[in-house]
Amino acid sequence: MKNIISACLLFACTFYPFVGIGAPVPLSDATTECLDCHAAVHPGIVKDWRDSRHARRTPGQALDVEELARRVSSKTVPAALKKVAVGCAECHMISPKAHADTFEHNGYDIHVVVTPADCRTCHEQEAEQYGENLMAHAYSNLADNALYHELQRSIIGKETRKNGKISFGQSDDDTRAEACYYCHGTRLTVTGTETRDTEAAGELEFPVIKGWPNQGVGRVNPDGSLGSCAACHSRHAFSIEMARKPYTCKKCHVGPDVPAFKVYAASKHGNIFSAMHKSWNFETVPWIIGRDFSAPTCAVCHISLLVNTDGEVVSERTHRMNDRLPWRIYGLIYAHPHPQKPDTTIIRNKDGLPLPTDFDGGFAMDYLIGQQEQAVRRKKMQAVCLNCHAASWVNGYWQRLQHTIERTNDRTRLATGIMGEIWRLGLARGPGAGGNPFDEAVEKKWVGSWLFRANTIRFASAMAGGGDYGVFAGGRFQQSEDIQELSDWLQLHRRLAAPKK
Repeated sequence: MKNIISACLLFACTFYPFVGIGAPVPLSDATTECLDCHAAVHPGIVKDWRDSRHARRTPGQALDVEELARRVSSKTVPAALKKVAVGCAECHMISPKAHADTFEHNGYDIHVVVTPADCRTCHEQEAEQYGENLMAHAYSNLADNALYHELQRSIIGKETRKNGKISFGQSDDDTRAEACYYCHGTRLTVTGTETRDTEAAGELEFPVIKGWPNQGVGRVNPDGSLGSCAACHSRHAFSIEMARKPYTCKKCHVGPDVPAFKVYAASKHGNIFSAMHKSWNFETVPWIIGRDFSAPTCAVCHISLLVNTDGEVVSERTHRMNDRLPWRIYGLIYAHPHPQKPDTTIIRNKDGLPLPTDFDGGFAMDYLIGQQEQAVRRKKMQAVCLNCHAASWVNGYWQRLQHTIERTNDRTRLATGIMGEIWRLGLARGPGAGGNPFDEAVEKKWVGSWLFRANTIRFASAMAGGGDYGVFAGGRFQQSEDIQELSDWLQLHRRLAAPKK
C-alpha cells in the first residue's frame, strides 16, 4: 500500500520552469497515474482541475507570496507536498486512516470524500473559521432539533389519509437528501462495499456511502469533520471567482424562506453586477474596492478580504459567515441576535423549547450575542458600505433595517398570538396538546406569515433593494393577508362552535 507522503516523495523527475502563472508545475507520481486513467474516464473533472490554480501553483510557491496576497493560511505544509501541484493524490490520499471511506485502488489508499479536514493542510484558518460557522453545523442544527424536525416532517414527510384526516410520517432518505438536506448536508456513513464493472479497468471494489452524493454546507463527513468546501468552491476547479459570484450562494439562498438572491438580483447592487461584472476582476487577492469591482456581491459583504485603493484593509477575510452580521433575520420564529455558538441545538427559550426566541417574541439571551458584540459586527459591515456610500446614506439604511426587524417581529407576535388562541381553544392540536404545531392548514398559514413573509420583508430591507419584495412580492401585503385570514379563521370557528340560540 502507498500513502500520500511516500507518493509525493516519488514525484516526477521531469521539472518544468516556474515561469508565469500558467507555467506547468511538477506532479507527484501518484497524481500522474490518476490522470493517466481519469483524463479519458472523467475528462470534465480533469479539465476543471487542469484549469485550476491547484494545477498551476505548488503549496511552496503559494507560501512565498506576500501576506495580503497569500491564498493559503497555513504557516507551513508537509515538506513532501511543497514542490508538487495539488492534484488528485494530494487531496484524495491524505490522512487515509482518518477516513472511513478509504479503500484500496490500483495500489493506493484512496478516499472518496475530500473534506475540510483535508483542505486545512493548506487552508488552516479557513477550515478553523468554517468549523465555527452556523453553516458547518447545519445538518445537526436541523436533524437534532426536535421542533425543527416536526416542521420538516410536515413538509417532506410521507402523507397518509385515514378517517378523513391527513397525517405526516417520517420522510425517506432520498427525499431528505434532495430536499432540506441538499443544502443543510447529509450524514455520510460507509455501509459496505460493492463491485462495479468499469470500462477502463474491469471489476473494481468501491465503498458504499449512505447520504452520498451531497455537498451541503453542514455535511457530516466520514472523517468526522463538518461541511464541504465544495459547497462554494465547486470541485474540481475550486475557483475563487465562482465563490465570489452570487450564483453560487443562489443554490440555497433563493427563497422564499431565505430570498437573498431574488432580492439581490432586483436591487441596485444586483443591477450593477448584472450590467458590469464582465469587466470586474474576480480572481485577485486581496480584492480591491473601486478597482476590481464597483458593487457588492455576497462575498464582498460576508467573506472576502477587501482593501481600498490605498492598500488599507477594509475587511479581513472570514469563513464565519456571521462575523459581520449583528442580527439573524431568518425568523425562528422572530428575528433575533445571532447565536453565540454554531451548535444551536443547545438553545432553550424560557419555555424549554429549542428556539432562540419565545413564542411571545422574547429573546433567549443566554445563548445569543449581546448588544456590544452586535455593535462590533455592525461596524464591520458598515466599513464595507462606507467605501461607496456617505455615512448619512449608510446610517439611514441601517435605521430602516432596525425598524423593519421591530415591525416584522410585532406582526409575527400578532400572528402567533392568534395561533396561540386557536391552540388554547382546541381548534388545532398544537404543542400544548402534544401535537405537531406545523402540520394543520391553519398552522401552515401561520408558519408562512413568519417563515416566508417576514423573512422576505427583512431581506428586502437588509439588502437595500428589491422594493417590491418588501410589499407585494411575498412581503407586507401577503403577511397582512395571512394575519387577516388567521383572524377570520378563528372568528369563523368560534361562531361555528358557539351554542345555537
